[in-house]
Amino acid sequence: MGKRPAEIERDEAAMGTLVELTSVFEGIASMRIAQIKNQVLQATEFFNELWHIYSQLRVSTFFGFGRNADEEVEIIDKELYIVITAEGGFSGDIDQKLIQLMLKTYDKDKNEIIVIGHHGAIQLAQRNVSYKKYYKLPNKDKDINVSPIIKEVQQYRTTTVFYQEYVSLMVQDVKRIELSSAVQQKGKSVDEGDEIITEANYIFEPSTYDVVDHLERSMMHIAMSQLILNSKLAQYASRFRAMSASHTRADEAKSELHLDFNRARRAIKDERLKEIVNGMKKSAAAGASK
Repeated sequence: MGKRPAEIERDEAAMGTLVELTSVFEGIASMRIAQIKNQVLQATEFFNELWHIYSQLRVSTFFGFGRNADEEVEIIDKELYIVITAEGGFSGDIDQKLIQLMLKTYDKDKNEIIVIGHHGAIQLAQRNVSYKKYYKLPNKDKDINVSPIIKEVQQYRTTTVFYQEYVSLMVQDVKRIELSSAVQQKGKSVDEGDEIITEANYIFEPSTYDVVDHLERSMMHIAMSQLILNSKLAQYASRFRAMSASHTRADEAKSELHLDFNRARRAIKDERLKEIVNGMKKSAAAGASK
């Protein structure tokens, strides 16, 4: 026996609530995408200014990760993997794709992992893959403190970042990039200054190399922050896409339930009408037999 109209009506009301919720989440994700895009643009402008100075110093073609040349630091002869994932599991399947990309080249004897985002930590734990440290994905999009991560980066021979890239509202991708390459790639789009900055025409305190180290650390901070923002942008877009699909499915289900409600109510009316007609026929037959 099918559901009664009252039961279908309750299901329709519940589905209507789901439609409203998915619509709200769509709106929130869309708003966050706009905010993060604006923040990425502002950070890019600041990076351009730093690179403009850095490219004029001409101290060395080697990117030193901002390590102080005067300090003897023992570099760990491993490649550090940094994987940036969502804090929660509400961003579609993009985190799983990112972890799978990382594991294609991961070797526990050659790599150590730092994971950003709780969902990534869970994904690795489920695969019995250990990681060195876990950091929460920053809630804010401005002035992200990546200093602890940069300090970790400076201890390793090389660092590769696995992140999520926003392509469009409906398309997101997973990427990997070597961190110093990320800095240098950002600098490629910046025109180098004509003037060469040297100790002959500028005074550096405490030294030229200290200034270069500071610039490298600053640019790594920006590059790392922007990779985090790119991942957050992709996560919100993935969330928007998931909510958009859920909204469509919920809306279709609500419409179908409304049709079922009308059919059930009409079936009850038809049944009652049939009972009335049959009753009238019986009454008429009984009257004719008297």
